[in-house]
Amino acid sequence: MPTPTRLLAAAVTAAACIGTTAVPAAADSQTDAVVSRGVTIPAFYTPPASLPAADGALVRTERLPLALSLPGLDGPLPGRATRLMYKSTDAGGRPMAVTGAYIEPTAAWKGSGPRPLVALAPGTMGQGDQCAASLGLERPLLLNGQTLSVGYENLAIYRLLARGIAVVVTDYAGLGTTDRLHTYVNRVDEAHAVLDAVRAARSLDGTSLTDDSRVALFGYSQGGGATAAAAELQPSYAPDVPLAGTYTGAAPADLVAVTQAIDGSDLAGALGWSVNGFLQTDPELKPIAEKHLNKSGHEALRDLSTMCVGDALLAYNSARSTSWTTDGRSLSDIIQAEPALKAFLADQRIGTLRPASPVRVATGTADDLVPHAQTRQLAVAWCAKGADVTYKPVVLLPLGRALLNHFAPLLIDQGEAISWLTDRLNGKPAGSNCSTLPWRP
Repeated sequence: MPTPTRLLAAAVTAAACIGTTAVPAAADSQTDAVVSRGVTIPAFYTPPASLPAADGALVRTERLPLALSLPGLDGPLPGRATRLMYKSTDAGGRPMAVTGAYIEPTAAWKGSGPRPLVALAPGTMGQGDQCAASLGLERPLLLNGQTLSVGYENLAIYRLLARGIAVVVTDYAGLGTTDRLHTYVNRVDEAHAVLDAVRAARSLDGTSLTDDSRVALFGYSQGGGATAAAAELQPSYAPDVPLAGTYTGAAPADLVAVTQAIDGSDLAGALGWSVNGFLQTDPELKPIAEKHLNKSGHEALRDLSTMCVGDALLAYNSARSTSWTTDGRSLSDIIQAEPALKAFLADQRIGTLRPASPVRVATGTADDLVPHAQTRQLAVAWCAKGADVTYKPVVLLPLGRALLNHFAPLLIDQGEAISWLTDRLNGKPAGSNCSTLPWRP
């Protein structure tokens, strides 16, 4: 039975209001369950000692209770959810377990072909395991005195489900899974997690997906970087996952520019998540961190490693990295002075490869958190390589706070972005507006 989009949007908002969870600080009695900032991470999220060989292979599944589930004639609305753990490969070629969720929509797909699938890459959730997007589906607002997490991606998920589009959500490397730290904004880890989520969803029993189901990617902010990287790496890493289209909003394509922008901003805590992720990816960078970080810097990294976005906004709003370093230099200055760091960040640059499928790049013109100019440059770089790019600047006057300038385009453009993806899933050609893209910021 078709579900009105407005009803689902309102329901998501209602879920955020009624889904507040008071979580006990005591450890869960389940074997292998752990506690992060007073939140029990279920045993499901602890990976086994060995993993399957194939990327995207399912490790385990279980029913995932959605915080919001309304009765419907054809089943619960918006659908039935399954928690997933699947095998992927990290940037160093090592096997890793990744968690996520698949939601089979109750609404019928009225487009051409079998029911399609969208892999949703979440925006920044934090670095604590309790921040994982799959956990956010069952507790949209987590507030327990030690942590604050909001499942803000649920709105996009429910809007896709309302169109009859199946959704698979990845938690990324190390977010949710308790065996490693989340490698925040690592383009390869994120891309692999997204593409392997598609493989995992396809292999799940009892879904309406078929071998002919079209696939698309959706992501904004950190998620925009993840889907952009996935679109670039798909031909080499996952040729068995052809893409009908990719939406990438406010992608942090140039981490040098983003690092400079977020220092001292509303979301300055993301600096700590980035550094933690870099050190998790390449332990050879640790001596550089030891040389430059003072006691406050080390404490901030440890603290942030267990935080969600809400926690970081409260604790590290407007923090400056100059207070974290031994000589008072900013992290951006240190990056420029250390060849190993410059090389590491250069390798994280998105835009060096040509996506083989259509991409829609959106960015807010007033975005000064994930700077508009560097996201726009991603579109320019792809156009120069002959990719099918639809570039959409979301024109806004500055809203006074960096976080608002960054977050507002997500909401303003979301409907149009989903419509663009729906057209691709219907088999309609995307075209390109590269010829009209100005070459100046």
